[in-house]
Amino acid sequence: MTAFRTLLLLCIFGAISTSAIAANTVHGTMSKPPAKSVQMTAEEVFQLYYNRTWIWKNGAGYFAAKQRDFRAWSGEGTGSVGVGHWFTTDTGKLCFRATWYAQTGSAPALTCFSHRKRGNVIFQKREPDGDWYAFKTTPAKADDEYLKVRPGDHATAGYKRMRLKLSQGK
Repeated sequence: MTAFRTLLLLCIFGAISTSAIAANTVHGTMSKPPAKSVQMTAEEVFQLYYNRTWIWKNGAGYFAAKQRDFRAWSGEGTGSVGVGHWFTTDTGKLCFRATWYAQTGSAPALTCFSHRKRGNVIFQKREPDGDWYAFKTTPAKADDEYLKVRPGDHATAGYKRMRLKLSQGK
């Protein structure tokens, strides 16, 4: 992998996982799946994300229901934008395959998060090396990461601003 591609992917993954890392600190993390938890179905995971935006510390990603389009932006480093598609799996994963563009070029990436549930708690883990943490609780807790997954498209405006910034080389 080229140095550029490595740097680009590190910037992208940093933006995506910053919120999850903050949640890990609050909720605690586990390297193994939570005891007595079960995998979520593809439909259950779909219901968590479709037509919603996951707000990150320095960016956001929108999971459109129409054609499962994915659009995102990150302000980390000089910034980047991503465009592609998202999907869910029968093993409880949310994945998005996107091409990420930065001033120095572009790189494809596949990012996945696993989901499990136990009672009123949904757990999430960034694949392949993340730790499990409480992602969504019912009733919701003030520090739930899922509170950053909001209905509607809150990413496209930032995507357009960042795309313009990148095209101007700023």
